[in-house]
Amino acid sequence: MKKKLQLVLIVMFVFLLTGCTQTLVDNNKQRIINDATGQALTANILCLPKDEQLLNKYNENKDLINSGKNPTNLDNLVVCDEMGAWKNPYEGIWTQLFVQPLSWLIINVGKLVGNIGISVMLIGIIIRIILLPFTIKSTKQQEVMKKVQPELERLEKKYAGKDDQNSMMKKSQETMMIYQKYKVNPLSSCLIMLVQLPIFFAFLEAINRTPAIFENNLWAFQLGTTPLYGITHGNYWYIILLVLIILFTVLTFMISMSSMSGNSEQQRQSKMMMIMMIVFIGIASFQLPSAIALYWVIINAFSVIQTLIIKKVGK
Repeated sequence: MKKKLQLVLIVMFVFLLTGCTQTLVDNNKQRIINDATGQALTANILCLPKDEQLLNKYNENKDLINSGKNPTNLDNLVVCDEMGAWKNPYEGIWTQLFVQPLSWLIINVGKLVGNIGISVMLIGIIIRIILLPFTIKSTKQQEVMKKVQPELERLEKKYAGKDDQNSMMKKSQETMMIYQKYKVNPLSSCLIMLVQLPIFFAFLEAINRTPAIFENNLWAFQLGTTPLYGITHGNYWYIILLVLIILFTVLTFMISMSSMSGNSEQQRQSKMMMIMMIVFIGIASFQLPSAIALYWVIINAFSVIQTLIIKKVGK
């Protein structure tokens, strides 16, 4: 318990020092758009674009960038291909330890495989593989919790209506005995989320703050263009991307629901939450840059396959 509390405090400490992606806006608070891709430009970029038109766009708005909440001096930046793994000058622990190294990795793996879009997807898979021990532990705990739940429900009925201190103490002790019987740590399911969240947000921020990513294409997809912009400008391949986002999001939630324990009311609430999340992600996916959309599809597809294999091997 103490170790998990320490981990939570560390994660909170990192997020307190977090910078975040800042959209470049004009004096009227209107987003400044890259005319070629329809992408809203990022103010606090980590490196300079090579595309001359895009670079000119940034130079035209240099005063706005320098006057932002976290000013970025364009004169101190190099083109993305020449960027180092650690930012100089120092910009805080979040950018220094998470965001810029991931950005550097995406660019250099892109050089190796010949495409930054493929690089984004490969690194997404590599991150999932690195987190595999946490995923296995969490999945196993979910399966064991299915066996634990009936005993917890019987315990709830036993102490129903008893809210005196002595009854509450006995209930707590018997609950812990059940967990010990099945060797279950009720907080272990939170561990994977605590590990995944900083990496996930750092990855998304690295994508948003690296112009080189949005200067590239993968197949029919321009990595900086959103599905909405692509479809409204005649590229109907983006419909497939939208379908894949929703499909693998649904599959991920369905597998998660199948592993969930609890009474019928809890499952009903979880199902309603799942539907709301799917609708929200489906709507939001229209405005996701293709680089992020491809990353979302690949990690969810990999997660579905990974979870099914873990369950099969576990049985």
